[in-house]
Amino acid sequence: MNELTFIHKPFTELTPHELYAILQLRSEVFVVEQNCVFLDADDKDQVSIHVMCWQNELLAGYTRLVPAGIAYDEPSIGRVVTSPKVRHAGIGKLLMNYSIRTTYDTWGKTTITIGAQFYLRNFYTSLGFEQCSDIYLEDGIQHIKMFLAVTS
Repeated sequence: MNELTFIHKPFTELTPHELYAILQLRSEVFVVEQNCVFLDADDKDQVSIHVMCWQNELLAGYTRLVPAGIAYDEPSIGRVVTSPKVRHAGIGKLLMNYSIRTTYDTWGKTTITIGAQFYLRNFYTSLGFEQCSDIYLEDGIQHIKMFLAVTS
């Protein structure tokens, strides 16, 4: 695997190139690949921290860290996505671990809540997340609410 570079920054510090790559990757996976018509521009990007995993010029992975009180009472990690070009290379786990650490560094060691696609439940469980809701539909896709409790 080529060297990965992880960076995170608030919306106001994203370059046009970074923003374009983020929106392109989210659209490629969430709209085209998953065949899901939804409004990606949901007014949460402007208050979020954007985590990017670059492999040379390729945006290999991305997450959006949303402050408490916006999506959930706790901070959350959303729009978790890896490029189809690098799937099954372990980048998702590295990306989530970086995102969890960045969430703690940004908002303190607190519970993190996510709305996970149900088919990824085992992936998130492997990172320490626990399911805390029944399956619900979001944009026609099965989701579950999960949380990562603070450990000492």
